[in-house]
Amino acid sequence: MNLTLLVYLVIALVVILFLSSAVRVLREYQRGVVFTLGRFTGVKGPGLIILIPFVQQMVKVDLRVVVQDVPSQDVISRDNVSVKVNAVLYFRIVDPERAIIKVADFMAATSQLAQTTLRSVLGKHELDEMLAERDKLNSDIQEILDQQTDAWGIKVTNVEIKHVDLNESMVRAIARQAEAERLRRAKVINAEGEQQAAEKLVEAGRMLAKEPQAMQLRYFAALHDVAGERSSTVVFPVPMDLLGHFKPNSRTEAGK
Repeated sequence: MNLTLLVYLVIALVVILFLSSAVRVLREYQRGVVFTLGRFTGVKGPGLIILIPFVQQMVKVDLRVVVQDVPSQDVISRDNVSVKVNAVLYFRIVDPERAIIKVADFMAATSQLAQTTLRSVLGKHELDEMLAERDKLNSDIQEILDQQTDAWGIKVTNVEIKHVDLNESMVRAIARQAEAERLRRAKVINAEGEQQAAEKLVEAGRMLAKEPQAMQLRYFAALHDVAGERSSTVVFPVPMDLLGHFKPNSRTEAGK
């Protein structure tokens, strides 16, 4: 009896070990790259997976989007400005077979490729473009990374530049440049206002010249404005035509 019980225990232990090594369960976002005697035999999952112990091995692959921080990189822009730039990389595996077979460590390979691509792309642009055209730079970096990681079965979905760090002297220079730009715009707006005002005055003068009665209306309006002000000084405008009657006649002076 003891021998029979021992045999049953051994058999039960073997069955448990077999099931634990043969039965695998993969979640919805996981896939299993199966190798049979070292050779690739397929991608399985999700759900229940049965493997042949000691003959087949499986490598799990996560298909969810991976968020990876690109370390701060020293970049020299096209206008010779030294800056530090860091970014965030979003990617996912679309082909588990190539991600496991074509590259030893797809996480490290993608990270290093993102760092070098970030430096090379930003080095072709000026500082103003880095600060004002981040969307375009993000799109260019994402397109280059996506093309190069396609052979690894990886899809780069997005790249976002987080920070562009400048030294204090460059920050002060940018502040002075911005102040000068605001002053220039103020002067241009002031000059445009003077030009528009002059054009309106010329147009008003032409209209008044065509209609002499309008000049009388403006005269009465000016008197009304002066009378409404609380001032001891009253300015009384006199038309220039009235002064002409007080000028001596040139013929009379010549005769004298």
